[in-house]
Amino acid sequence: MAQYTEGIGRRKSSTARVRVMDGSGHFVVNDRDIHEFFPRLGDTEAILAVFGAYGKSQNQFDVSVKVKGGGVSGQTGAVLLGLARSLIKITPDAVAVLRKAGFLTRDPREKERKKPGLKRARKAPTYTKR
Repeated sequence: MAQYTEGIGRRKSSTARVRVMDGSGHFVVNDRDIHEFFPRLGDTEAILAVFGAYGKSQNQFDVSVKVKGGGVSGQTGAVLLGLARSLIKITPDAVAVLRKAGFLTRDPREKERKKPGLKRARKAPTYTKR
């Protein structure tokens, strides 16, 4: 079995476990090809941009991802963060470059809980005088 490095990424309510190992460029998300799992325009490019900032080709690594929860945007962000975290375990010198590119910052925005008496977290019912 090949040795791998693992990184956990989270975004909104999504969690991604990303494993990176030496290989030939296979990128698998939940046992499907990355382009099949993220068909939306720009999602795959955003994830693979980590390799561009990292300075090495995607074809040098095999990546396996298990992602759960949330929607497409949350899962994309979770995979991106997990990939960046696993790559810095391989090359600790890349922290400065990946941080400057914004790949190591976890986006803390999550859905705010609904409050009693309101329609959503902050939207109040329409006020009527009579």
